[in-house]
Amino acid sequence: MRISEFFESDEAIHGEDGRIYVAPSANWKIETERLLLYPISEEKMQLLIEQERDADLKQAYSEMLQGCIDEPEKRIWHVLWFIELKNNQGTIVGDLSFKGLGVDGMVELGYGLRDGDRGNGYMTEAVKAITEWAVSQEGVSRVEAETSPENTASQRVLAKAGFIPTGENGEEGPRFRYEKPCVQALS
Repeated sequence: MRISEFFESDEAIHGEDGRIYVAPSANWKIETERLLLYPISEEKMQLLIEQERDADLKQAYSEMLQGCIDEPEKRIWHVLWFIELKNNQGTIVGDLSFKGLGVDGMVELGYGLRDGDRGNGYMTEAVKAITEWAVSQEGVSRVEAETSPENTASQRVLAKAGFIPTGENGEEGPRFRYEKPCVQALS
């Protein structure tokens, strides 16, 4: 498990329930009814990279960290965000990330959830919250995501969070888009 493997440092407390408990590393968070979403430090990202066993994830995390280093003013669009349970402080159930901010205002969203925490609606709640936050930021016009064709659970998460299929395929499979809501002036 990529998240639990990361927390073999002194910062983590391993609960009897198999969950990992940690203190957040950021001063600000996105808060939902049940979750806290917050970006982690570059130091924690480096630890995650060092301890990751999956080569593809290790590469993705390395690219994210490099984006933080190369574009510190756009760090928020490269960093890994943790998903923490509000009612169980420090319990990390998943993560989210963006793949940079494009000149056209598009950010691509990626996400993952611990196997034992699936089926509770956590990812739908997190994706909806971070997507709404993202499109409220200056320079962002839309959020896109893609899933493998067989990952119907991820496709349902995107649909419930307001994403629509684009009809295009990316490297992983079908692409989905969330457009910034238009505000119409009253006449």
